[in-house]
Amino acid sequence: MKTCNRDLLVLVKDEHMNEKSMERELEQLNDLLFHFETIETFCTAHEIFDINRHKTLQRLTSIQRIVRQKELKPFFFICNKN
Repeated sequence: MKTCNRDLLVLVKDEHMNEKSMERELEQLNDLLFHFETIETFCTAHEIFDINRHKTLQRLTSIQRIVRQKELKPFFFICNKN
C-alpha cells in the first residue's frame, strides 16, 4: 500500500500515551483515510448544482466527469450533502 504524505492534527486527551501507541494510532488513522478518501465516496457525499440549466446532478458518473475537469464551468457549484 502506498503511504501518502499528509499533515494531521490529532488532539489526544490521554497525556500518558507513549510514543509507540501514538504512532500506531496515527498509522490506523492514515489507513482509514486512505481507504475512504476515494472519488466514489466523494461523489456519494456531494452533489452539483447547475444554475444554467436549473438542475441538481447526483449521478456518480456526472459528478466524476465535472470534478475531473481542470476548471469548473461558471455557475456550477459543488455542494456537500451534509
